[in-house]
Amino acid sequence: MQRTRLNTLVSQASLQLRQWAFNPWRRLAVLVISLLFGNFFATAISATAGQAAKLDVTASAILVILVEAISWLYYRTQAKPSPTADRQAGNMVGSRLTTEAPPMRSRSTTLEALNAFKLGMVYGLFVEAFKLGS
Repeated sequence: MQRTRLNTLVSQASLQLRQWAFNPWRRLAVLVISLLFGNFFATAISATAGQAAKLDVTASAILVILVEAISWLYYRTQAKPSPTADRQAGNMVGSRLTTEAPPMRSRSTTLEALNAFKLGMVYGLFVEAFKLGS
């Protein structure tokens, strides 16, 4: 790609966002906000789709496709071993090789936020279903 102003701006903004989200507490905050936003989204969707009662099947099909797409994206990427895992893989304890799993890096924050959104959405839909059932 060419180094246009827009391309430079987007790459610098994404770099700053990744550096900002590198802090574990900020990352946890992003995940909790995604979870709560997913819960809010489920409440909003069920309230608006349930008003007219004409698009219930279509809305539920779209939500199922969205949940499956997010699950597919999240679970197809595997956590990668950390750079120190290669050095730790050959550690000898006494006369036998250790069978501990190497430390893993987590998935990207974006994928984890999407997965948290999905979990919040599914939880919110279950809560709405229990509210309607009582």
